[in-house]
Amino acid sequence: MKGESVIPRKYFVVSGKGLSEVSMLNAYDRALLDAGIGNYNLVPVSSIIPPGAEEIEPIKLPPGSIVFVVIAKAEGREGTVSAGMAWYSGESEECGFVVEAHGNTDIGEIGRRLKSMIEEMGKARGINVEAVKMRIETLDIPKGLYGCVIVALVMVV
Repeated sequence: MKGESVIPRKYFVVSGKGLSEVSMLNAYDRALLDAGIGNYNLVPVSSIIPPGAEEIEPIKLPPGSIVFVVIAKAEGREGTVSAGMAWYSGESEECGFVVEAHGNTDIGEIGRRLKSMIEEMGKARGINVEAVKMRIETLDIPKGLYGCVIVALVMVV
């Protein structure tokens, strides 16, 4: 396999939220299920979208599939949690990139963080990022419950 790479040609973005009376793990599982990716083996990767990769509508993959994801996650016991992602798909020969933010805050704060982060990543690469997309999920967790929100960019090989 010397010199070979796995290069995703497509990707899609999903989000979900979950609550549980039992544990944070169960809230996370419910958020993944809500997003439609709860029955896959998720492998976290860093934030680069290959040149020419096409954004598609979410698709179903076989259960148990090993799937590469960039994921933003926020969890808590009470109050508001938010997670978000901004992505720039790049022009023909340049790579795109993804940034994630999360915390016990509202949509506005997460949006401001994402905007600053994606602009900084573009600046570091000499790219003027204009066609940026953003997705934010937020949840007000009722007292006595565990809660989780996720946003994931799923890469399709």
